[in-house]
Amino acid sequence: MSDTTHKADWGTRRNKGTFVVHFSGSWVIGQSKPSAETLYLDIKSEPNLTTLHLEADHLTGWDSSLLVAVRQLCDWAEAQGLRTRLDGMPAGVQNLIQLSRAVPENKQLSAESTDHFFSRVGERSLAAYGGLNNYFEFLGLLLIDLFAFLRGKGRIRAKDFLLTLQSTGAQAVPIVSLLSFLTGLIIAFIGVIQLQKFAADIYVADLVGLATTRELGAVMTGVIMAGRTGASFAAQIGSMQVNEEVDALTTFGISPMQFLVVPRVLALILMMPLLCACADFVAMLGGMVVAVTISDVSILQYCHQIQSAVALNDLLVGIFKSAVFGLIIALAGCYRGLHCGQDASSVGQAATSAVVTSITWIVIADAIFAVMFHLLGI
Repeated sequence: MSDTTHKADWGTRRNKGTFVVHFSGSWVIGQSKPSAETLYLDIKSEPNLTTLHLEADHLTGWDSSLLVAVRQLCDWAEAQGLRTRLDGMPAGVQNLIQLSRAVPENKQLSAESTDHFFSRVGERSLAAYGGLNNYFEFLGLLLIDLFAFLRGKGRIRAKDFLLTLQSTGAQAVPIVSLLSFLTGLIIAFIGVIQLQKFAADIYVADLVGLATTRELGAVMTGVIMAGRTGASFAAQIGSMQVNEEVDALTTFGISPMQFLVVPRVLALILMMPLLCACADFVAMLGGMVVAVTISDVSILQYCHQIQSAVALNDLLVGIFKSAVFGLIIALAGCYRGLHCGQDASSVGQAATSAVVTSITWIVIADAIFAVMFHLLGI
């Protein structure tokens, strides 16, 4: 039905109150088409028109591009108050145009409903309600499976759990250590420059020790693990969702929560405090390098000052917060993965959403902890 050797064109003539448009050539996708605006101006310039007649007996090929042109021309003519006739067009064109007009009202209603302000508010409210409902359902199923695991009735493969511990713990140590070392180094450098003005270089140890143990160690580790492990959880489970492996587990009577979510949540809750302790130590090491090299503080003085400035409570505060951050990261990653769409792009969206959600809730939780610990005097 296609022919690309003849240019798509139309001719016009007048017959009393009828304006005739004659289609010719090849009306296929990829061929250049004549301008409809010029035709509209020609029709408008004719007085006393009542009918637009479309005909075509020299078409060498046509496809959906001809249908689009005919439909647009008919709609425009009818909007101008003209009657349209298609009896000169091929039978296939007439039938398809008639079919495209079969349900125009439903499309208009749908477009109006999506463009209306209250419709958008309603749709977004329903989407928010559905999201909250899904999230609470996810938390409920997770609590059920966690209690089952604690009672010894959970079915978690030891090998998979150990591999998850390795990937979330040992394999994350290099990147956590590197960024923590640099963070401690930067804090110490800024602190030393200011403290040297008052001949109080030694207090750089207090600054680095308290900042890392109470805040930065846990927060930095949480942000790193959100980008690394939280996104990984979402991508792994999302890929399984796309490949219908999650549905297969359910079909075989295996709970996806026990098999996929519980091991990851437990692994991250266990590993985050260890990574946080590692980050605290390495950050203080970075601060020591700066304090020793650009001030008169010795290694022994720095270590003694750290020991006197940082109490056990400060260390435990950071450790506790890191465990909570681990729970937040694992929940966000697993939830986004389980509610991933069915195509490849949805996996990327799930990973991105997991990272954004994790970091947002880490910052919110850290602010809540800061106020709570201040009120409790910790």
